[in-house]
Amino acid sequence: MATAAAAIARLSDPAAKVSAHYVIDEDGTILTLVPETRRAWHAGVSAWRAIDDVNGHSIGIELVNPGHEWGYRAFPQPQITALIDLAGAIVDRHALPADAVIGHSDVAPARKTDPGELFPWAELAGHGLGIWPPTATPTAVDPATAYARLAGIGYRFDLPNTQPTQIVAAFQRHWRQARVDGRLDPETMGLIAAVARLCQGDARPT
Repeated sequence: MATAAAAIARLSDPAAKVSAHYVIDEDGTILTLVPETRRAWHAGVSAWRAIDDVNGHSIGIELVNPGHEWGYRAFPQPQITALIDLAGAIVDRHALPADAVIGHSDVAPARKTDPGELFPWAELAGHGLGIWPPTATPTAVDPATAYARLAGIGYRFDLPNTQPTQIVAAFQRHWRQARVDGRLDPETMGLIAAVARLCQGDARPT
């Protein structure tokens, strides 16, 4: 949405049929819109790993930002600090592993681009919120291997109207933010392998 007020109004309007548990404004103010014990409709048609109903298995946090349509910009530090505190408390309450913290673009690559390539995933990972590979070695491009590893990370190739290039772009928005073009190259291949290794053996959310 173009403004914070417009976004909050839409998320609070039953007729809109969209909602989130929390909204964090750019100054770090946190608004609670839906109790964590209730379903919020923030992910739409989406899937991740074995979860086909992301709305029913997740807690949705929206960050005030104009987004790609209205002038996407970096997230202010007070907003990110508030997010780290809130998400950290959620992870602790629900005993979630670090790799359970993901973005809307991860669970719905064909429809969503948020939080986008300016989101500081590496900073969050430093607080146990999400994962970030310390190093990655570029490897030869092999689409079949890449797609298998992306599926192992959690991306779902069976989502309606979703193309492999959109899934690669979603991965890049999260882990290779300097280049988001949906194309496999040696650096992207290496990062996919590195993230897949981090996911191996981790506890999975149920």
